[in-house]
Order: sequence, then structure tokens, then C-alpha cells
Amino acid sequence: MSEEKQITLPVLGMTCANCVAAVERNSKKVEGVTGATVNFANEKVTFTYDPSLVKGRDVTTAVIERVKRAGYEIPTATLELPLLGMTCANCAANIERALNKLDGVLSATVNYANEKAAVTYATGAVSRAEMVAAVRRAGYDVVESASDDELEDAEAAAREAEIKHQKTRLIVGILFSLPLFLFSMSRDFGLVGHWAHATWVNWLFLLLATPVQFYVGWDYYVGAYKSLRNGSANMDVLVAMGSSVAYFYSIAVLLAQTFWDSTALGDHVYFETSAVIITLIVLGKLLEARAKGRTSEAIKQLMGLQAKTARVVRNGQEVDIPIAEVMQGDVVLVRPGEKIPVDGVVVDGRSTIDESMLTGESLPVSKKAGDPVIGATLNKQGLLKFEATKVGKETALAQIIRLVEQAQGSKAPIQRVVDRVAAYFVPFVMAVAVLTFVVWLFSDAGFVPALIRLTAVLVIACPCAMGLATPTSIMVGMGKGAEKGILFKSSTALEQVQKLNAIVLDKTGTITRGEPAVTDVIVGERLSVVGERLSVIGEAVVDNGLPTTDYQTTDYWLQLAASAERGSEHPLGEAIVRAAREKGLILDEPANFSSIAGHGVAAEVNGRAVLLGNLRLMEREGVPLNGLVAKAQALQDEAKTAMWLAVDGQAAAVIGVADTIKEGSKEAVAAMKARGLTVVMMTGDNQATADAIAAEVGIDRVFAEVLPGDKASYVKQLQEEGYIVGMVGDGINDAPALAQADVGLAIGTGTDVAMETADVTLMRGDLRSVPQAIHLSKATMRNIRENLAWAFGYNTILIPVAAGILAPFAWAPDFLKQLHPILAAGAMAFSSISVVTNALRLRRLKV
Repeated sequence: MSEEKQITLPVLGMTCANCVAAVERNSKKVEGVTGATVNFANEKVTFTYDPSLVKGRDVTTAVIERVKRAGYEIPTATLELPLLGMTCANCAANIERALNKLDGVLSATVNYANEKAAVTYATGAVSRAEMVAAVRRAGYDVVESASDDELEDAEAAAREAEIKHQKTRLIVGILFSLPLFLFSMSRDFGLVGHWAHATWVNWLFLLLATPVQFYVGWDYYVGAYKSLRNGSANMDVLVAMGSSVAYFYSIAVLLAQTFWDSTALGDHVYFETSAVIITLIVLGKLLEARAKGRTSEAIKQLMGLQAKTARVVRNGQEVDIPIAEVMQGDVVLVRPGEKIPVDGVVVDGRSTIDESMLTGESLPVSKKAGDPVIGATLNKQGLLKFEATKVGKETALAQIIRLVEQAQGSKAPIQRVVDRVAAYFVPFVMAVAVLTFVVWLFSDAGFVPALIRLTAVLVIACPCAMGLATPTSIMVGMGKGAEKGILFKSSTALEQVQKLNAIVLDKTGTITRGEPAVTDVIVGERLSVVGERLSVIGEAVVDNGLPTTDYQTTDYWLQLAASAERGSEHPLGEAIVRAAREKGLILDEPANFSSIAGHGVAAEVNGRAVLLGNLRLMEREGVPLNGLVAKAQALQDEAKTAMWLAVDGQAAAVIGVADTIKEGSKEAVAAMKARGLTVVMMTGDNQATADAIAAEVGIDRVFAEVLPGDKASYVKQLQEEGYIVGMVGDGINDAPALAQADVGLAIGTGTDVAMETADVTLMRGDLRSVPQAIHLSKATMRNIRENLAWAFGYNTILIPVAAGILAPFAWAPDFLKQLHPILAAGAMAFSSISVVTNALRLRRLKV
């Protein structure tokens, strides 16, 4: 048995000795655990395990699951490490392996495109310092800083320093490689005199090539050494081997010519080949680094949205302070044209806010006292005074940035397949290169042609293109989504959305606004009908036996009803009050107000007895219905609630109130159906009401009278019918259905973006975001497939070409029959740049 190892984890929720026993007992049940003890005082469990039987990561994960199932909590956290020194997908795999070997690390994923590692770990079991040490042991580095803000600056500075380093290497490479290449080619093509073939010229070539080989190319030697030391091989190995073969072979030729006057190794040197190979690859890496920087521009733009200062009221004085010093509860003032510094609630003032930078909503949003405002949005008109409710990392902007960064760093299922291929790619290329050399050497082609083909195979292979194909597209696609207020929780969600063939829409708050609004005011027959819709309110009423000065327009009925409802908190009453205020009507204070449970309200308004409620109230009070029954029924047939208004003992009007359709819902449903999706509406309303709403927006299939707890089972029913289901809801009472669906899409708002159960958050609260998300997902996955086709196609075609597969064919051009290593290096550099450039095309996508 190997020496046992020990891991200590914090445990929350223990209250007595029985809890201690339960945690110990469940920990010991995990396979590989040889013992477990719990310290109740410091709330920690320490378990030992046999590393020969089980990996530390696996046993830690199993213990956490067991303890959680027993009813206790072992806290976990996710840490992001900005990395330096990666050159290809194999480097990312090396770092992942190094981190995953640490006890306490539950999972580690490395994104080669944005050069970051996301590490999920059990808090207290492993420290950041241990993770950094593991990365450095693997031969790479981590950007260090004291605070998050400093870390962003340090990371940006490190990336800039890396680009500067690449620039310096490129300049040195060009200064030495260009004259070397031109002189060498001139000699080969006979453009210079016979003197150019003298031995001293080759020594000059050596002097020019050596700084390129060991200064410009030194990073590749270091990277190759570290990779081989870790038992793997990456792009650095291929570059170092390919350039070294040409360089050291040339030295051997030169020494033989100088000291032994021998041509046994040939009389041609390839110093220009080794130098140009390295210079071209450095050029490619520099262009790749710059292009990769553009893939995260959406995040940089979001970060740049935040205001730098805020104007707050402190001790009765207005003072400007840095945004980091704003505290929850501060009263903040924002003038027209200024950015809202943090999230809050308006306490005074009216204005319109441009929220497009966060939600993608193009129209300004009106704000008044009581309305929420989002940090980083733009105040367009009036002076606003608001109370800060969320500051720092709690603001909507900070949440969005965190969500997008985490999602961009996650791995799509398709990426895991690519990673498995990339892990074997470099060893495979090395084997092909050796095989190529052996085959051509023993086919009487000669030593030098075989060596050239070996070098070409080594430098033309491009694991970078495969490593970049998926993450670059995902980063750009998710950034594009963030610009439009579409937040994907993970790469898996982004990949899954394009597979959906059925969409289930919750009615309230998704298709409809989720709050009642007045739609109709219908006046009794003896009072004459005045405009069946609010849009025509304002026409005169004929003489109806009552004083015409009192009944000039339907505004009067709405004013009476709203005045009576001022003392009520019922949603239908609030809708009537809101409609009256939106029309600018002045409401009177009701007298003798009383709420009649299950019926309505009664009050006196300007000396008139007013009743407002349902039909049961009219019948109970013996009020003549005045020919309004049929019209009230017509309203109910249209899925509206009929509110009866009686004035001085007679039915005066019926007010229709309903949850109105959101703007864009009908267009969104049409767009989804045009894409071939089956659209289903799910609601707790009765069948008649549900059918009326569905018909209005163009939905053919309806699940009505569904209890909140049963929504998930209806989603499962569709899945059993063979559908891949996307569920769209508000993220609160729809949580089980969102979790059950293949993809949960939460209709959110700009201030509520952390939808835990949803895979996608639609910040605009607009149903048109659903087809936009599907379109974006399809475009991103198409872009990934294009990148992978290019990366795999490039390597599949050009590696055999470099190996000389076209040599026997007369129709093949000479330069393809024996591909020169310089052309191979140029093709290799181009392959990575082409993948990143193709991913950047997504930024121009119209969503």
C-alpha cells in the first residue's frame, strides 16, 4: 500500500455530536477513504485516502457529495487565474493536468483563447498559492496582484508586455533573417558571383542565423523543455525541433567544409531556413495575440461603461467621490447627460434612461420615483436623485461581466472532443516526421531531401489552430450576445440553443406584461355607448337623463372609478388608478371608503355613491344592470376581467381590465415559427382565457390551467414526444420547468441578471430576444464548424504534402512535390490567424 494522503475540508451546518458522527460515517463510505475525523469546534472534516486506489480530486468530490446528501454543506468556490506562457492547446492541457492533480481541486479548465484557468475547489483544502505553484511547476506563469482592480491592470500590463516582447523578437528576427534570406536566395539562383560560394560566406550566414535561433527562438526551446519535462509535447517542441534540424545540420556541413574539406553531408547550408522559420512563426504569434485581444472587446467595452465618479449627498452637501467609495444607502445625484454610477431606486425626479448598452433595448426608458436604475446607463433628460442599492461587485454591470467571463471560459462539449485529439496530435506529428525521414532516406532520395521533408512536416503542423477554433468563436459570440442583452450561462448552453425544436412560453410576464391594464370603458345603453376602446375616449355622450355636465366623456367614468379605488391595494384597482393618471386625470379623495371582500369597493366621490367591483356586487346591492350584461360577457370572452361601475344606484359602465400582450410578443412567435420551431404556451389561466391570448399572438398549442408545480411535468411530456425543449419564463416560479428543459431561458430585467436556474438570461424582458438567441447560437456554432473544418482540413491535407505524398505525381507543381520548410512555416503561421480572423466575423453579425 502506498503512503496515505490527508485532506481537510470545512463543514457547515453541524449542531451536535450526532452531526459529527453523520459526517464521519458518510465520509468513510466513500471508496478509497481509509479514515475520517470531524473537529466540531473548528467545523472541519479530515479524511485520509489511499492515492494508489483513488485520485485526490475524485475522492474529494465524492466526499463533498456524500456530506451534502447527509444534509451538511462543504463550501466550494471558483477562482480565475490569468495565465502567461501558453503557445498552443497542449499547453492548456498541461496546466489543466497540473491543477487537477492538487488535492481539493474539483475541476480545472483552461481557455487557450483568453489565457485563463477557471478552478473550482473546496475552500480551505487548497490555496491560491498552491495553484500558482502548480502552474509554475508546469512551466507557465500566473499574473499576480493584490486586488481585483489591480489584477485587471496587471493582467492588461502583462498581455501588453507579452506583445511588446513578441514585437522585439520579430524586429530582431527580421533584421537578421531578411538579409540572410535575400543573400542566400540570390546565391541559390545565381544572381551573385562565384565568390558567394566561398566557405567564409557560410560562416557569415551562421553569424546572422545564430541570434535568430537562440534569441528570437529561445522561448520555443524553453517551452519545449518544460513540455517534455511534464511528459507531453506542444507546438514549441515542433518549432524547436524543426528549426534545430536545419540549423545544426548546416553547422555540421560548415564544419565538414572548413576543417575536413568534405562534402559528405552535402555542400548546401540551410541557415536561412531555420532563421526564417522562427521569424515567420513569431510574426504569426504576434498577429494571433493581437487578434485574440479583439475577441474579448465586448468585455472590455462593458468594463469601460462604468462611471469613474459619483455625486452623493453627504452631511447635506453634494460631493464627488470615486465610484469605489459609494456605499449602499447613499443618495446619488445624476444630471442630464451623465452616467448612472451604481444601481439604485429613484427617490426624486423624472427622466428617461438609455439602457441600450446593457440590455440592448434601443428605446429610452422612463424613470420616476420608485423605479429602479442600473449603473453604467445614461441619464438623458431630467435631474435624478436615487438611493444606491447595489454597489461594487453587486451591481448589474459587475454581474454581467462576471457571468460573461465565466461563460466564455467554460468549455463547450465540442471543445472536449478537440482537446482529446490535440493531446495526441503533436506526438503523432513527430512520429509522421520521423517516418517521413526514414521512408525518403531509404528510397534513394538522399539524406538532404529526407531532412528537408522532416523539417517541413514538423513546422507545418498547427495544433494552435485546433486549440483556437472553438474558444475564439465562443468568446466573440457570447460578447455579441452580451451587447444585445442575451447572457449565456455556459458554452454548453450556447451550443444547445441551436438544437432546440420546441419553445414553451410561460404566459404571465413572458408573453404578457404580467400586470393588469385597462383596455376598455363601455357605458350603459341608457347612458349611450362611448368608444369601446380607450383609444377613442373623449367622444361626447348624448343626453342620458343625467346632468350632461357630469357625463361629458368616458374620462369621467374612469375618474370616478379611479378616485374610488385610491384607497385600495387590489391589482385591478391599481390598474384603473394607473390608467387615469396616465391620461392626466385629477383624482378626488374618496369618503367612506370600504372594501367588500370578494366583491369590490364602495365609496363616496364628490357626493356620489360609487360602487366598483364584480357582477356579484351589483346583484347584492340590487343595482339595475342597464343593458351591460352582454357587453361584460363579451369582455370576458376576450380573456378580460369586467369591472362594474355603479353611480348613485345604477350601473353606469363596465371597465375591461386584462394582462396585456407585451410589445414584440406576436413578432417573436412568428419569427420562431418561421424557424420551424413548435411554439407552446403554458399558463394557469382557464382554457378560454388561454386560447384567447394564444390566438392573439399566433400560438397553436396551449397548456392551460397548469399549476406552478406541474409546469416541469408538461416540459417533460414534450421531451418524451421527442422535442428538444427550450422553456422561457421569469426565472422565479418557473424554476422547476426551466431546470427540466433542455435549455432554460429566463426573461429578466437589467437589474436582475443572476438567474440561477436558467441557462440563458434575456435582460430586455422582450420575447424577441428568444429568436435572436437562437440565431446567435446557430451562427456561432456554424463559425466553430468552419474553424474546425479549416484547422483539421489544413493539417490533414498539408502534413501529407509536407511529407512528400505528391512527389510521384507529374501533374503536381515542384514546390508541392518537395515543400520547402519556409513555405511550411508561413502556412503554419497563417492557419492560426485565419481561425481567429474568421471568429471575429461574428462581431459583424446582425442579431
